[in-house]
Amino acid sequence: MFQGASSISLDAKGRLSVPTRHRDVLSATAAGQLTITKHPHGCLMIFPRPEWEAFRARIAELPMSAQWWKRIFLGNAMDCELDASGRVLVAPELRAAAGITKGAVLLGMGNHFELWDAETYAAQEAEAMKGEMPDVFKDFSF
Repeated sequence: MFQGASSISLDAKGRLSVPTRHRDVLSATAAGQLTITKHPHGCLMIFPRPEWEAFRARIAELPMSAQWWKRIFLGNAMDCELDASGRVLVAPELRAAAGITKGAVLLGMGNHFELWDAETYAAQEAEAMKGEMPDVFKDFSF
């Protein structure tokens, strides 16, 4: 559903403008309703509401031993909506958690997006590219 990287800037109010190639899909599949929450790798996850509902149900079923993960994902989730200009407000608490001030990278990750601080993403991607590919890719031919 969603793929590709977009370099974006948040405006002074903390709104991000969703790239036009994703707006129609978000309007059709989620009526522009989104949920944003923390990701343990230091970015934010942005879900169309139906995808969030499925993710939330899976998280809610986790055992008590995963209670902190429930708190991270569910306790920090914030519902929002695309405005008429295709922008969405990212709450200050979530921007601070991901270190996003202005420049950001929006990554399509299939059924959701990741929103990264641009510098953090570039540094972590460069670090990952230095290492060896995980064994899960052994059957892929590049």
